[in-house]
Amino acid sequence: MDSVIKVLSQDVANQIAAGEVVQRPASVVKELMENSIDSGATHIQLYLTDAGRTSIKVIDNGCGMSFEDAPNAFLPHATSKIKTTQDLFAITSFGFRGEALASIAEVSNVVLRTRRSQDETGTVVEISAGKVQKHAVDTMSPGTGIDVKNLFFNIPARRKFLKNDSVEYGHILHEFQRVALSHPQIGFDLYNNQNAVFQLKPSGFKQRIVALFGDKMESSLLPVELETELVSISGFVSRTDQTRQRGFNQYFFVNDRYMKHPYFHKAVMDAYTGLIPDSNQPSYFIGFKISPQQIDVNIHPSKTEIKFADERDIWQCLSAAVHQAIGKFERITEIDFNAEDAPQIPVFSRTADTSQANFSKPVIPVDRTY
Repeated sequence: MDSVIKVLSQDVANQIAAGEVVQRPASVVKELMENSIDSGATHIQLYLTDAGRTSIKVIDNGCGMSFEDAPNAFLPHATSKIKTTQDLFAITSFGFRGEALASIAEVSNVVLRTRRSQDETGTVVEISAGKVQKHAVDTMSPGTGIDVKNLFFNIPARRKFLKNDSVEYGHILHEFQRVALSHPQIGFDLYNNQNAVFQLKPSGFKQRIVALFGDKMESSLLPVELETELVSISGFVSRTDQTRQRGFNQYFFVNDRYMKHPYFHKAVMDAYTGLIPDSNQPSYFIGFKISPQQIDVNIHPSKTEIKFADERDIWQCLSAAVHQAIGKFERITEIDFNAEDAPQIPVFSRTADTSQANFSKPVIPVDRTY
């Protein structure tokens, strides 16, 4: 009897893997900009042509790569970020799976130019559909530039399903804003079809919000600050009279990594209950600082879904912090922080053992349809 189960060819397997990481031009932008951040860059430039269909170029002043490492960066599961299984439980870098560059190179034409500051010359690598076409020495400034051309040229079906340029550019803009918001200490430039869209200088967090979303944000935000032994929470939320039915901006970051978290979203919304119309939503820009051992970012290739070992406790901290911000800065009498039913901020013992995070404990079911 003929065998029914067949092992996929390497080409097919690579394209399947690439499809998980590279869903559209915005996916490429996210991965390349995060690699630049991991390289220690203080200035990152993003150049787009035709909303990324023709070209996505990211240039940074980071550490660069050696002649030997440059082509190896495009091998599947090649990474400088982790070495052992234990490293997965204390991830501090943005990239770590070793999937992004390999996946991008599999579905495009890539030109990499890179140089370390200690080297006199740099390296140029050209790859087409995952195959190295050129690997040579060249002259260039320190740092790295990656130009991703003709995305999905070898997968016509995937390229056909891309939306029009305005839609794809909108997705790219969202990714750019997420990365730029989470790293206000880094300068970012965005050019679309040779037109300068953003030229962001290093700044504080609030200044970066205003630079991205307009001067009106300056007076519409309330500061959120909470420090506990479990988590530090900081950022900004909308004043109650500045909420909207549409056009609001909502961002969570954990250890400077953008994340989606419907459960924590409900904690923020809980603080506004009875204070804003039911149809309105606040804007929020909230960052969490927590031990890497207490979170798991290795859930999905997009790395935006993150699991917390102490999710319920952090929910209480977040809810209390937002309640306090609204009550303190808007002087809403309905929130009395001296009352017996005031929101409680959990207290954590310094002697607690947090070396082994428990990610398997049940969590409260969350309605994800908001």
